[in-house]
Formats: sequence, C-alpha cells, structure tokens
Amino acid sequence: MSYLHRFLFEGLPVRGALVRLERDWAQVLARRAANPEAGEWPTAVSELLGQMAAAGVLMHSNIKFNGALVLQIFGDGPLKVAVVEVQPDLSFRATAKVVGEVAAQASLSTMANVNNRGRCAITLDPKDRQPGQQPYQGVVPLHGDQLEKLESMGDVLGHYMLQSEQLDTTLVLAANGQVAAGLLIQRIPLQGDANLSGQSAASVNEDQIGRNEDYNRIAILAQSLTAKELLELDAKDILHRLFWEEQIRLFDPSYPRFSCSCSRQRVSTMLKGLGIEEVESVLAERGEVGVGCEFCGEYFRFDPVDAAQIFAQGTNPPGTDSVH
Repeated sequence: MSYLHRFLFEGLPVRGALVRLERDWAQVLARRAANPEAGEWPTAVSELLGQMAAAGVLMHSNIKFNGALVLQIFGDGPLKVAVVEVQPDLSFRATAKVVGEVAAQASLSTMANVNNRGRCAITLDPKDRQPGQQPYQGVVPLHGDQLEKLESMGDVLGHYMLQSEQLDTTLVLAANGQVAAGLLIQRIPLQGDANLSGQSAASVNEDQIGRNEDYNRIAILAQSLTAKELLELDAKDILHRLFWEEQIRLFDPSYPRFSCSCSRQRVSTMLKGLGIEEVESVLAERGEVGVGCEFCGEYFRFDPVDAAQIFAQGTNPPGTDSVH
C-alpha cells in the first residue's frame, strides 16, 4: 500500500511529510522491465528514480497548486535524463534515459554530474493555463556553491529549496526494487502576523535561514534515519523513533498512486501523424509496429490489420487492448 502522511510539530515553525510507495513503485519497475524495447534500468538508476518519485510526491503535497510538478535531472554522464511527474491528486509517473554503463553502486555525481554540468530542474505546470501563461521553472546545478559534489537526491533538493525558495528543507530518501520512501522536514516561513510558534512578525526575523534552533534540532534527528529504517518501518514507528520527545499533529493520510496518460488511441493518432508510407515501411520490415511508453513501459502492438484501420477513413482507431 502507498500512503503519505503530513504532520506539524505543535508550537514550532516546522512541518513534515512522510511518503511510502510500495505496489505503485513496484508497478513502475515491472512495466519498464516488460517493455521489450527498453528493459530494466540499472539498479543505481532505478533507486535514484525511486527517490525522485518519493521526493516529487512529498514536494507536491506541501504546495497548493493545481497542476503538475515535474522533477528532472539533466546529466552529463551515462544518466542523461531522469523525470518524475506528479499531479495534484499525487498520481505520479517516472522515466529515465541512460546511455552507457552504470555501476551498481554508482552515485548521483558519477551518473549525472561527471563534469559539473549536471542540473536539477523543478517545473510547476498549471493544469489550466491562461493565454500567455508559462510554467514556472527553477534550475540548480548538481553541486554546491563551492563546486562540492552533492551525492544524494536529498542534498540536491535541499540545496534547491534553499537557493530557489529560501526555505530550510531536509529530505531523507531511499528506494529499492520494492519500495520508494521519503521524509521531508521544512521550516515554515512567517505568514501574516504570526507563525505556528505563536510569535509575532515583529519578534522573529523572517529570514531565519539556517538559524532557527527548533528546525535545526528536528532536522538533525531526521538525518539520523537510516535507509533501512525508512524502507522497512511504517510511518508511526518512524515518527515515534525520531521525534518521541516532540508533540506531533498527524493529519489523515493521502494515497499516492501510479498513473500514466498514455493510451492505444493516442499512439494510433501518433502513427497516423507519421503517415501511411512510414508505417507500411515498418510493417514490411518487422511485420508489426510496436511503440512503448517511456513513462510507464506500456507496449502497444499494431499488426497490418490494426494499421489499416488507423488509416481507413471514418474508422475509429483499434481498441484499447495492449500488451504488458
């Protein structure tokens, strides 16, 4: 079961969220492995992508935004691109492009920041754009201010939130072949006349980056969480183990899920756009046309009869059956 819990530290300007993706993350990997044109991602890549999926769900859960949050890594090593897209209902999908060999224990820097040209981008794409409205995007390099390597996805996103949003943020992330999970701790900025600590704006400096003792204490506790604990323990056990001395207000859970917008009809439309000559050329060479979705691994096959129906005037595209 996949779930996300948001919580607050009572009386403190600190909030958090904890996500666990089980069946839905395993489904992403299984679909990818079943795609005959793609195959499985290297272990280090799939683990990074799982961490990105957990992080994307955590970050979208913390904002009020009616649109997609897209988390991307653009790499200068064998990992060229990694993408996670999260919708307002916390449905998500993920994909990555790899060129070359990736060691089983490869780090983020050896996969995607070999020459210090790797980048992390977060895009907020409104669901119903107004005329002329553009998505908001923030981009940071995969290294710190002094060109030090950022080896974990949590470090990269914490750096991003500090640079782009001026918010102290700690992310602890982990993933394997069955589970992707993450813990987010964030300092709450002042809003209006007071924050959750009950202090007035006049008594608290709005720019407390790195200085808030409550946030720093809780962040240190969060960073003591091991990957094994994050992947194996449930939410209440984790929160009790880390913050047993704090008063926590735990909200009702949300339920992230895997979802992809691909369909056989969309692929049919794409093939029609290629033109009958191109499709017939592929049919003559291979006997069928096969198209796999880069996000979910769904694989759609079209035999000569299916292809003829696509181009038959007034005929709807072939049905929605697909090969998994």
